[in-house]
Formats: sequence, C-alpha cells, structure tokens
Amino acid sequence: MKVGGFTFVRNAIRFDYPIVEAIQSILPLCDELVVAVGKSEDDTLGLIRGIASPKLRVVETVWDDSLREGGRVLAVETDKAFAALSPDVDWALYIQGDEVLHEAGLPAVEAAMRRHLDDRRVDGLLFDWLHFYGSYDYVAEATRWYRREVRVIRRDPAIFSYRDAQGFRRRPNEKLRVKPSGGTIHHYGYVRPPKAMQDKVRSFNRLWHDDSWLERNVSSADAFDYGQVDAVRRFEGTHPEVMRRRIAAMNWTFDRDLSRNRWSGKDRLKLAVERLTGWRPGEYKNYRLV
Repeated sequence: MKVGGFTFVRNAIRFDYPIVEAIQSILPLCDELVVAVGKSEDDTLGLIRGIASPKLRVVETVWDDSLREGGRVLAVETDKAFAALSPDVDWALYIQGDEVLHEAGLPAVEAAMRRHLDDRRVDGLLFDWLHFYGSYDYVAEATRWYRREVRVIRRDPAIFSYRDAQGFRRRPNEKLRVKPSGGTIHHYGYVRPPKAMQDKVRSFNRLWHDDSWLERNVSSADAFDYGQVDAVRRFEGTHPEVMRRRIAAMNWTFDRDLSRNRWSGKDRLKLAVERLTGWRPGEYKNYRLV
C-alpha cells in the first residue's frame, strides 16, 4: 500500500497558518507528500522547503484571483496538488493548512486504509472534526460547524475537489462512498492573533464575494472580534503533539463566559434530537457512509 499526502497553501506566514504542523501530522502515514505552494507575499515557499523530510515535494503554482465565487480557487489548487501525486499511489491523504491530524488516530487511519484497500466500493475515509475558536481552549458548538468530512480518497482521476475544497466528489457529481477512519482532525482556522485573523477574514472573503459585498459585510477594524461567536465549550482533551510549541507561544487572550452562549431555537432542537438518537437533523453530508 502506497499513501500520498497532499495539500496547498499561500501566504502561510502572513496569515499565521499552522501549515508546518499540518504537514508534520500526516507525514508518518505518507510515502510522499505534495505541497502546492501558491505565489505568496511572504516566504511561504522557504517555510515549506525548510521542512526536513525526503518525502516532501513542492509544486509551485499561481492562484487565479479572478475566481471570486464560492471559494472555487481553493478547489482548483487542491486538484493541482492531487494531480501531482505519483500514479502508483493507492490512497491520497489530504490536509488543509489550518488542520492537524491528532497522532492518537494514526494507527486507526492506517488500519482503515489497509482494511479497505481492495474494496472498490469504498472511495474514501471519513474523519471526525473539532473546530477550535478564539484560543486552543474552546471548541465551537453550533450546528453550522460540520462534524465530519472526507480526508482520505483513492488516487482516482475521477475524484475531484468539491466547491470550496471542504470535501470531494466523483465525476460527474456523485458523493463519495466512505467508511470511518478512526481519526480526528483539529481545525484551527479561527485560532490566531486577532490582527492576523482579521487580515485573513478580509482576504479570504475575496475568494467568495465581490468588492461591494465586502464593503457591506466585512468589518474595517484592525483586529477580529472573537466575542461575536454564538456558542462554544471548554476543550477537555489533548492537542496534537506537533502543536505543542505553537500553543506555548500563544500571545493573545480569549476567555469566554459560557453563560453568554447564544443558541437558536433550531440549534436547541437539533442538539436535543442528537443527544437522544445520535442523529442531527438537517446535517450537511457531502458523502455516503457504506
């Protein structure tokens, strides 16, 4: 069994992405790892090339900044990295620049890849998700945050990155058939210094919306207001080991009074049903469990 990792990144230093930690978290499972590095305003290319691993292969790309609808450019860049994997790769393990795979799940993920290697009914593997918010001590709770997504797919040219690169589909437009992987992804997209977070929000909204929308909807403040979150909970678990140094270097504070959590009536109903049955009504699933 041959496993190829793949990811993409641009302006990782400017936006304080934990891309090095993301790559390090999946390297133990990979025989090779392709990073599509977009032309950046900082030394992202040097940062990636500084990762000491013979498994790493860099593909330099240029983002099409005219693609400003639905985050489409993110899927285009994902597909570039996926296409650059060696043809003899069996499974492709995807990670985004603000996602880190917890090492506790590595044995389960490897076992799942081996178990389903010859079962062509299985297109990929599904991971559980934790969305951190504000700091490394809080996890977002509202139902708009997805609970699971696909991060292992077959090295199959019929599979492509879907919409804004959150997940994948099979041509022409079929949901992937997946099995659980046993792995958990820590998503740190909303954990960074408030100024870097605001810069990232302004920049990345340009990938979804035009300038008039940005003027109406994106704050011109210098720093991101983490207090606008609806609901979070305290995180009681452990972070991936590769995140230890980054967490120790955290230089801002975020402390949430949980009594201030705001729940919509719809969320209250969905979570009540989930607690009773394990099923979350109306949950978005870009995959089919088989």
